[in-house]
Amino acid sequence: MVDRPNKPQALVTTPGLPHKPRSTSHMTTLAWKDRAGNERLWLSDAAKLDGSKAVRGGIPLVFPVFGTAPDHEPTSKLPQHGFARNSRWDFLGKSTTESSGQTDASVKLDFGLSKATITDEAKKLWPFSFSLIYSVTLTPDALRTGIVITNDGDQPFEFQTLLHTYFRIGDINKVSVSGLEDAAYIDKVDGAKEKQQAGDVSIAGEVDRVYHPANPSTPVVISEGGESKFSIVRETLGDVVVWNPWTEKAQGMGDFEPKDGYKNMICVEAGSVKGFTKLEAGDAYSGEQVITV
Repeated sequence: MVDRPNKPQALVTTPGLPHKPRSTSHMTTLAWKDRAGNERLWLSDAAKLDGSKAVRGGIPLVFPVFGTAPDHEPTSKLPQHGFARNSRWDFLGKSTTESSGQTDASVKLDFGLSKATITDEAKKLWPFSFSLIYSVTLTPDALRTGIVITNDGDQPFEFQTLLHTYFRIGDINKVSVSGLEDAAYIDKVDGAKEKQQAGDVSIAGEVDRVYHPANPSTPVVISEGGESKFSIVRETLGDVVVWNPWTEKAQGMGDFEPKDGYKNMICVEAGSVKGFTKLEAGDAYSGEQVITV
């Protein structure tokens, strides 16, 4: 059983969801404003929002493979980052909570995807029976996103998943990321060499790293000019990807605009991507991130 006790509330299916789900668009959280009205997520000016390709920005959902995995036969034929972010999801329902002080007020949205609702092409490439529930919960000071993955079939399958979060910042040269000190990581810019982080992460060129922190309960904090801007707390999602394309790579991506937009974004992505997670028939996996500002 790939699960845990005390599952976060954001991952529990909302009571009273409609019996007939309503179809929605591709699964990417595009925007998130704080209580002062400041946009906290970065979205490319050239992002494709018509479903023709994955959205560049926001929080795309990666499943069942991170990147490509030519050596992992079950996912070897899948496109970059799998099919979840490009699939049409069903809107399952909305729930709200209120409090007199408004500090605990929240709005929660649930979305669903399953083998029955993905394209025939996706079924051919990954023929397993599954269901996903993706939950987005908004409070005055936090954004909570989580996923429940259920194996609905009679055979196990292996998967990777990631919440590919693009954070909006003011100046990448002033940004540091803490909470990954002494963590082992794979440096994808330097031939996938295994390294160990010394101190905070700073960005001075292209960065593409997969961290596996020794203490997954430690918050990952994005600071700018010494001031904390975001705190990310993870449940079950044991890996953290840090990515910034910098100058040359940004120039080569047609949907990355403006080309100097790398100065105003950093991806810090909670996921389970170091190897594959095996999910037995009938079992479920849940993971989430809570971002506070």
